[in-house]
Amino acid sequence: MTYDLGGDRVTVVMPTYNEAANLPRMAELVLGLPIDGLHLKIVDDSSPDGTGRIAEELAEKYNWDGRRRMSVLHRTEKDGLGRAYVAGMSAALDEGAAYVVQMDADGSHPVEAVPRMLGTAVASGVGLVVGSRYVEGGSLDEDWGRHRVLLSRFANRYARTVLGTKIRDITAGFNLWSAATLRDIDLATLDSAGYSFQVELKFKAVRAGHSAVEIPIRFEERTEGVSKMNLSTQIESAVMPVRLRLRNRRG
Repeated sequence: MTYDLGGDRVTVVMPTYNEAANLPRMAELVLGLPIDGLHLKIVDDSSPDGTGRIAEELAEKYNWDGRRRMSVLHRTEKDGLGRAYVAGMSAALDEGAAYVVQMDADGSHPVEAVPRMLGTAVASGVGLVVGSRYVEGGSLDEDWGRHRVLLSRFANRYARTVLGTKIRDITAGFNLWSAATLRDIDLATLDSAGYSFQVELKFKAVRAGHSAVEIPIRFEERTEGVSKMNLSTQIESAVMPVRLRLRNRRG
């Protein structure tokens, strides 16, 4: 089945930092999806391994016959995943995207789930579809160690409890948003620089009155490159839910 939104565009925003080994395969998979008007936007934070250059070469390859299927946004500093997403999603909205997909470049998110997420959004009219590891049918790669699984589950339970949300995978990084939802959130007002961006964005969407639907996915372990998670992002992720809750009470 091919999804045709009547000229409306779906933009996949994919931040990169040192993903030279993964990007060619990911670009091929994303741009091979049966979605008319699909656009892939790479947001590269000046990767020392040449990811930005590879992205430009791929864009030249895929942008043929007058079709602009892929673009690259180069940033001059690496100041967090959240900031990269804000830049890419804001650009996608300015370019007329009707839906914006967040996706990692490391292959952990199943590309084949994007049409299912889009179909869910169109059929239900919700502003957010979450590719969820923690609803029935969702799963994690067996290569994840017990410590990582427990930490991930704890982080979700902790954020859900503090914020009082029903989204089971509130830390998920694989999401499809309607343009209207992102505009209501006002991306420029987001505070998170790192992975807590995922939590803040979902919380503000729900607070703005938008509904979310979670669909099950299998989260794979990356096969190339290394994780970008560090101590500072972990601390930010722990503090952000409390900060959001306190601000909400004052509001």
